[in-house]
Amino acid sequence: MTMTLTATTAAHADATSTVWLRACPVDELEPAFGEAVLLRGRQIALFLISPEEIYAVSNIDPVASAPVMARGIVGSRGDRRTIASPLHKEVYDLSSGECLTEPGVMLETFPTRVVGGVIEVEVTG
Repeated sequence: MTMTLTATTAAHADATSTVWLRACPVDELEPAFGEAVLLRGRQIALFLISPEEIYAVSNIDPVASAPVMARGIVGSRGDRRTIASPLHKEVYDLSSGECLTEPGVMLETFPTRVVGGVIEVEVTG
């Protein structure tokens, strides 16, 4: 089940700056399952692989334009962590957003960090 969490701002900034936003406590995520959060009006899918390996990508499927990436299938291709779209099964690299099955298609990615047990996501705008 995907829950939508509304995050709070880690720092105040104007609308065009890059800021770290608090998403949720690390212990609210299950390993290898996605959760959707709403940060500054943007849907972002979070994936906990391990406490040291957390990915954030757009929750909007770049091919179908549907908010479903948090429901995707986590996997790997060699040493690359991946997420497969639940709709058309395109496979994306969780680090770079590169689509491994459709050349030229990209999934937006966001840097993450953990501060005091809380996942923060770097967002522009």
